[in-house]
Amino acid sequence: MEKIIVNGGNALSGEICISGAKNAAVAIIPAVLLCDGVCRIENVPSISDVNVIIRILYELGASVKVINSTTVEIDPTHIHSHVLSASMASKMRASSYFIGAMLGRFKKARVAPPGGCDFGVRPIDQHIKGFEALGATVTIDGGMVNAHAVELTGSSIYLDKVSVGATVNIMLAAVKARGLTVIENAAREPHIVDLANFLNSMGANIMGAGTDVIKIRGVSELHGTTYSIIPDQIEAGTYMIAAAITGGDLTITNVIPKHLESISAKLIEAGAVVQEYDEAVRVIMRRRPKCCNVLTMPHPGFPTDMQPQMTTLLALCEGVSVMTEGVWDNRFKYVDQLTLMGAKIKVDGKVAIINGVEALSAAPVKATDLRAGAAMVLAGLAAEGTTEIENVEFIDRGYDNIVEKLSAVGADIRRVTYIDPNLGRSAV
Repeated sequence: MEKIIVNGGNALSGEICISGAKNAAVAIIPAVLLCDGVCRIENVPSISDVNVIIRILYELGASVKVINSTTVEIDPTHIHSHVLSASMASKMRASSYFIGAMLGRFKKARVAPPGGCDFGVRPIDQHIKGFEALGATVTIDGGMVNAHAVELTGSSIYLDKVSVGATVNIMLAAVKARGLTVIENAAREPHIVDLANFLNSMGANIMGAGTDVIKIRGVSELHGTTYSIIPDQIEAGTYMIAAAITGGDLTITNVIPKHLESISAKLIEAGAVVQEYDEAVRVIMRRRPKCCNVLTMPHPGFPTDMQPQMTTLLALCEGVSVMTEGVWDNRFKYVDQLTLMGAKIKVDGKVAIINGVEALSAAPVKATDLRAGAAMVLAGLAAEGTTEIENVEFIDRGYDNIVEKLSAVGADIRRVTYIDPNLGRSAV
């Protein structure tokens, strides 16, 4: 097993280059199923979620060629199965996207429920609503989601709540359906736009991505393409907070500053200086953070995936801050880990009251999910002493070489292998 060890107290300085967006990659790669040629995908992040999803395509029969660390070629021509077993699906949340992709390609899909981080129930009722509106019959039996259709036909679909997953899945199912599909109350996240651009580069006809109304006019076939994934908004935001929490000066490169506006606004409110360039942002913090209130919302609001990282910064602020989670029901599990390091946070449902402390103290902690793991790294960077972080496999799901990138800008951080003393013991 592995853990990350951080000796805190170093102000970070220098440049960090951002990798391709995890949330875009895990939607774009399954979409390759829909085409009739080879897709060359560039700026692919080197993270475990991407490795899993590429492995799934390989096991389904696709030919996969790794060109270099950030480029892969996938030929889906010989994919032979519409079934995604529990052993494959349980490793990641985005496995549900194979339902829409397989439905679009085969007119049938049998997929186990997704795995990934556990911070609330992941209902797929809006996904099913969309599939049924397109003409599919959907049942759940034996722990598997079964969808099939004689033909998929365009329809008007209003999502009862904004859902990234449902928006992606309906787009994948509708892109080769007959006629026009209209998704209202659609998600507007940057990776929704990136997926639409990728599909359009293969010959799809999608309009309105990035707004709350997406129109998809079905086409009969899609061809291969070459496409580069957008930079990762959440990875960029995490390193922006790393600069602020250590009193550092970091330039974050290979970013789209427009995607970071809600994060930049809150960092400025907390006392940081944020400078925007064409493809970079610079974050400078020369004082103790100031308190502020944050509400996570669907894009263009403050991202829920930045909530744990921002809460960690606010744990060191002057005064009292309020963090309100507006997307998930149970995303504060990591707070117990922060309190082990001296943070003063009280959680009531979807609201956390944060009484800022002057310093955090190092402690052994665990990553409870992907973004919470990043928050533990941030806390370790700021804490006095040596912090040891376990369950780092969560962090590896979404951060490309996090230890190496932080080491390069002055962090005292390393990854070590250890033997879990509890392994092999009989249950008492």
